[in-house]
Amino acid sequence: MADLRTIKAPIQAEIDEFQGYFRKYLKSDTRMLDLIMFYLLKQKGKQIRPMLVFLTAKLYDKITEHTFRAAALIELMHTASLVHDDVVDESDKRRGFWSINAIWKNKVAVLAGDFLLAKGLQLANESHEYRLLDIISKAVGEMSEGELLQIEKARHLNINEQTYYEVIKKKTAALMVACTVAGAVSAGVNETDVELMRQLGENIGIAFQIRDDLFDYEVNGIFGKPAGNDLRERKITLPLIYALQNSPASDRKWAIKTLRKKEKNDDDIARLMQFVRDAGGLEYAENAMLRFADKCKEILSKTPDNAAHQSLSDLIDYTVSRKK
Repeated sequence: MADLRTIKAPIQAEIDEFQGYFRKYLKSDTRMLDLIMFYLLKQKGKQIRPMLVFLTAKLYDKITEHTFRAAALIELMHTASLVHDDVVDESDKRRGFWSINAIWKNKVAVLAGDFLLAKGLQLANESHEYRLLDIISKAVGEMSEGELLQIEKARHLNINEQTYYEVIKKKTAALMVACTVAGAVSAGVNETDVELMRQLGENIGIAFQIRDDLFDYEVNGIFGKPAGNDLRERKITLPLIYALQNSPASDRKWAIKTLRKKEKNDDDIARLMQFVRDAGGLEYAENAMLRFADKCKEILSKTPDNAAHQSLSDLIDYTVSRKK
């Protein structure tokens, strides 16, 4: 499997330039905001989303100023959503760092997230990037809908596989779609190719989320997130859905009763994880994830064959094989 350095190779110069380009949009006249923005820049993560924007544009051989704006706008919106998510989820850690709300408390974190959203709107307005704004604002709206739908269904534990895919298409895949579509639009491609990139982003996003779901069943968890965290929060993911639908009635009844408990101890979580494993939930979810990766490859086969094409293919493999 190719590593991220290899995947970035065709766009490394643009990614390097993007760091300074993005940083200038985080400047503020308020000392506290400047400190928070500096702290956020230290934990930039793998930058999958800017990579998708640049690789998609490069696939059609035309990275432009519009591409840089698209990547910056998406990164601003994505970072804002992460800051707000940590407040909603009461998370103390993000990528191994203390979250903004853990250090500066919820009110400051919400306002910092709002600042990032405002900067994105300002960027789009000042540069007249109205189509990009339309693409990305729709994605942000869908992300909110997806989160709310997941919360609603978790309360009643009545989510099925069809609803699960509806949730993750909105919650996770929508922003991946924004990346690939914005990258294609910034390169000036025709609407047929824009639609291809929409399909690519959606399938990458679904595969990405299923991989995240599977992380929850790994013993050590990731980035300080304890294994079984989704189960503690009653998030109904694909492995659990399959287990609930394919287990004896008595086991299913026990699992639902345990999930409904307001406070679940470590033994409850361990038994729920074993319940999912025994029912074949992990294998089912992994196979589903690989099917979506195959769809990505099929879509990609209809695009130009160049270095960006290879990197996108490698990124698909990375998405389903990553360890964190």
